[in-house]
Amino acid sequence: MKYGFTDVLQLIGALGVFLFGMKVMSDALLKLAGNKMRSILATMTSNRFLGITTGFLITSVIQSSSATTLMVVSFSNAGLLTLTEAISVIMGANIGTTITAWLITILGFKVSMSAIALPLVGLGFGLTFSKKDKTKEIGNFVIGFALIFIGLQFLKEAMPDIKNNPGILSFLSRYTDLGYLSILIFLLIGTILTVVIQSSSATMALTLIMCAQGWIPFEMAAAMVLGENVGTTITANLAALVANYKAKQTARAHLIFNLIGVLWMLILFYPFLKFIGWLSVQFGSESPYITAAAIPVAISLFHTTFNICNTFLLLWFINPIARFVERIIPERLLPEKAVEEAKFLTANQLKYPETALISLIKESKYLYKNTIFEIVTHALNIHREDIKSDKKLKQVMKNSQEDLKTDVEDLYYTKVKSIYGQIIRFATTAQNKFNLNKEQANMVGEIKIANRKMVEIIKDAKELNKNVIYALNSDNKHLQKEYDGFRKKVAKVLRVIYLFRKDNNGDSKKYEEKLKALKQDAKENIRSSNKSIDKLIRKDLITVEMASSLFNDYTNVNDMIKKLIEVAELLYGKTDPLIE
Repeated sequence: MKYGFTDVLQLIGALGVFLFGMKVMSDALLKLAGNKMRSILATMTSNRFLGITTGFLITSVIQSSSATTLMVVSFSNAGLLTLTEAISVIMGANIGTTITAWLITILGFKVSMSAIALPLVGLGFGLTFSKKDKTKEIGNFVIGFALIFIGLQFLKEAMPDIKNNPGILSFLSRYTDLGYLSILIFLLIGTILTVVIQSSSATMALTLIMCAQGWIPFEMAAAMVLGENVGTTITANLAALVANYKAKQTARAHLIFNLIGVLWMLILFYPFLKFIGWLSVQFGSESPYITAAAIPVAISLFHTTFNICNTFLLLWFINPIARFVERIIPERLLPEKAVEEAKFLTANQLKYPETALISLIKESKYLYKNTIFEIVTHALNIHREDIKSDKKLKQVMKNSQEDLKTDVEDLYYTKVKSIYGQIIRFATTAQNKFNLNKEQANMVGEIKIANRKMVEIIKDAKELNKNVIYALNSDNKHLQKEYDGFRKKVAKVLRVIYLFRKDNNGDSKKYEEKLKALKQDAKENIRSSNKSIDKLIRKDLITVEMASSLFNDYTNVNDMIKKLIEVAELLYGKTDPLIE
């Protein structure tokens, strides 16, 4: 066998050119169409047919099933996609990835692209000098596209041919005549190659060249394709290792879906190949069992037909697959952390603008419904459970006379200040890193405003807390009554906000209207004086100092109410914060 170390290096180099071309082309397509693709993916419904179509179209456009799958894993991790939605997208991606095989077969074997590949590189290189980003990426796409076929040509030339290296045939024949064992051996080879190279397209190119050179027969090539289907799932599973349970479920569902397909195909392997051979002849090609040159077309046909059949067979079992995956990877609650430590803002979420936005929304909502809710209620000397209950607010005020010893300033420094800084820093990073569209930029701006208002609410609560405690301990019943009125007013708003964001009974619109009315009242109250305080002053029922505090807190309370409602509207007032 005349094949030395230099020849092996040439083969590896040729594979490197091919892989680099795939990466450049895929990256360029992602930049050209990625925003639109991710937007479509983020706004998906639970319709499984729409999910399959989405997965197919995205993978066909960006020419990388791995990129689609990683996107799906990231979106599942952020909670943008449910498990069933993610499974349907992956099913579509499996069909979409077969387009690459046809591209290689038709343009790499049927048509000689090598003659025009270098001129295409020159054209693409010229386009990269454009001032327009879109034109630059078109140039990168053209360069990547050309490099694929330059790499493919190098691969064909670097691959040893049977005539000059007859030893290869005798070596491989030991493993191609073992019946089903041969099928399993080549399936394993396809899996390992895909895992090592991290590209099913590159493994497919190698498989097609090995067929065309006469190295392996049609059956062994088909077995390698099945192995590639298993190997390609490793990328998503590796990405999910550092993600949450949702991403792990999605990655595992991908593996299970592909494994089920390989298992039933192994049972029907030989009859299915006979069908593909017949189909190839019907499409005008020669039989892959007779001519080695016909195998690339047959393999591409096998790849596409198998993935379509597997998708439409398992389409009806998406829910059982999802339930099985949820059983083997159960839901894990967020680990108990100090409140000031971000729960949703991670570096992984800064991979896409959609995941960054949903993380910001989740973190802001968590801060609002937990920490801010706790600080405001305790500052008013009310227990949170009383706000959430059905108790009459008058009775709640009557039973909430005991001092809860709330240190608002300490709570701000220990539970809010750090998390507020992290949210603002994350939001600013997202703005600088991504080219956000108008809706996304508005959303980031609204999140920043909501968080700033939360900090202002705490400052209002701090001022109010001191006077509430003073009033509760005072012997002046009139002062107590006024401050109970303030507390009741805020408590009413907090209860409506709680019901609005909880909204288990579909009454969102009703509570939204109530909040609007309460906010309008607060705005009008800020501008008007309180007649009951004026009356107390005229009748000399309160001191001058008490009156001053009451007037200040009257404005303070209404201002706080307005801000509480505005934050609720910003964070919860839209049915879909990513699209609205």
